[in-house]
Amino acid sequence: MSCEGNFTKELSERGYRITPQRRIILHILLHANAHLTPAEIYEEARTSLPGLTETTVYRTLEFLAKVGLAQEAYSKTSKSAYEISGYAHHHLVCRKCGKEVEIPHVKMKPLCEDIESETGFQLMQNHLSFFGLCPICQKN
Repeated sequence: MSCEGNFTKELSERGYRITPQRRIILHILLHANAHLTPAEIYEEARTSLPGLTETTVYRTLEFLAKVGLAQEAYSKTSKSAYEISGYAHHHLVCRKCGKEVEIPHVKMKPLCEDIESETGFQLMQNHLSFFGLCPICQKN
């Protein structure tokens, strides 16, 4: 089974088609060591699928996020970016150098629960990105 096999199996079991576009984008997200913008995913995917359009990449990413296999975040340039869903976590992102630090959701869970309790909103996404300056950039 390919590396994206568990994800494609889940899609199939939920009644969704396994398209070449979904398969290649899942593959790219699984092997990314960072959040990728739709443009970055498109650039990588079009070598495997020459007829792929950037619009299809955007639609596929939106679909994968909607069904919970990918999650949207924001890159160091504040552009929309995606990663494979796995576990709930958050990020600190340096605006100057782009360094990212991952924060486990357990540290943010009380805040999220307070927000839900106080507002009545049900949070649908457990992925936040905080932007600032890392300690090194603060010194420079």
